[in-house]
Amino acid sequence: MNEHVRVAIVGGGPAGLSAAAALAGRVDGPVLVLERESALGGIPRHSDHLGYGLRDLSTVLSGPSYADRLIRRAAAAGAVLETEAMVTGWAGERTLSGSAGPHKLEVTSPRGRRTVTAAAVILATGARERPRPARLIPGDRPAGVYTTGQLQQLVHLHRAPVGRRAVVVGAELVSWSAVLTLRAAGCRTVLLTTELARPEVRLPVRPVRTRTRLAAIHGHGRVSTVELEDLRTGRRSRVDCDTVVLTGDWIPDHELARAAGLALDPASLGPVVDAGLRTSRPGVFAAGNLLHPVDTADVAALDGRHVAAAVLAGSGAASGVPLAVEEPLLWVAPQLIVPGGPPPARNRLLLWTAEHRRLPRVTAVQDGRRVGAVRLPWPAAPGRVFRVPYSLVRAADPAGGPVRLALG
Repeated sequence: MNEHVRVAIVGGGPAGLSAAAALAGRVDGPVLVLERESALGGIPRHSDHLGYGLRDLSTVLSGPSYADRLIRRAAAAGAVLETEAMVTGWAGERTLSGSAGPHKLEVTSPRGRRTVTAAAVILATGARERPRPARLIPGDRPAGVYTTGQLQQLVHLHRAPVGRRAVVVGAELVSWSAVLTLRAAGCRTVLLTTELARPEVRLPVRPVRTRTRLAAIHGHGRVSTVELEDLRTGRRSRVDCDTVVLTGDWIPDHELARAAGLALDPASLGPVVDAGLRTSRPGVFAAGNLLHPVDTADVAALDGRHVAAAVLAGSGAASGVPLAVEEPLLWVAPQLIVPGGPPPARNRLLLWTAEHRRLPRVTAVQDGRRVGAVRLPWPAAPGRVFRVPYSLVRAADPAGGPVRLALG
């Protein structure tokens, strides 16, 4: 079976739903959202606390209410919303030399297997936290070890018990979300621990152990203790608990991007994009936390709105002057800009840093010439995206070499 649509959007989270709402009714043909889970909405649908919707909806909602609002907007615009639809790969041409379309997606669902042919494809597959095996944490293999996403699904979707005493690994915004979820399940957080010298954000939880590594997990049947190593002294200690939550350490869900042969950023592991969120393959776009793992849901949603302009323009592959970063910066998105051209979403460059700076100064240098510098009133901190005004690089030479960003 072969289905033809104008735009296929892979991922039914905030970015994908917002892109669908912005495009449905404005293109000549159907806009189809393909979501692999049984419900739309992405991570917010099982994050049952306030804090969603401020930037894109100018209100504050719980995660499920926010997801519902985005779903209703996409449906009202006329988008076709399909759940339990797994995009397993690309059919036909898979090289970067392919034309701007059509693109063929292989889709498997309870309704059978089919090929979806689309003039444009938006990848909005999001990001996930690395589970325990990917973090190479030694010890026993008991029950009671979760990522934040697994914890939230167990508590908010399945109403399952998770334990009584928890250690949360990480001290960032998603860690606070994990603490709130544990509290809703009647589980007390007895410790937060981070390898950094200070918490990524200030959390109303004590104690917080900094410069501390989770060295091992112990327990038979269920977690009983964790073994922690002080990175300053090498001394080890044990903490009694029956639940461990591994937060942060994000990786984009980039399997489809890799299968398409898209150019990937070696640092963020997401697709390389320009300010319009075009990828290296004509007609294939990317949006949301696939590009910047991980930012807030409303920023991902604004990415979805932003990509619509490039889709409507029918532009080719990503192009422009490359952006690069100096340590302690780790990555920047977008990675390509056209000085004098349209700016990125919200007129912001998104960066990730490995070190804390209270009042950071960011400079941009191209071919040995400083093209911009800015002192910012907000901190740069590990564990959350650091936003820099696009004006920093606006004076770059379109014919020049890469622009290098440094943090002072």
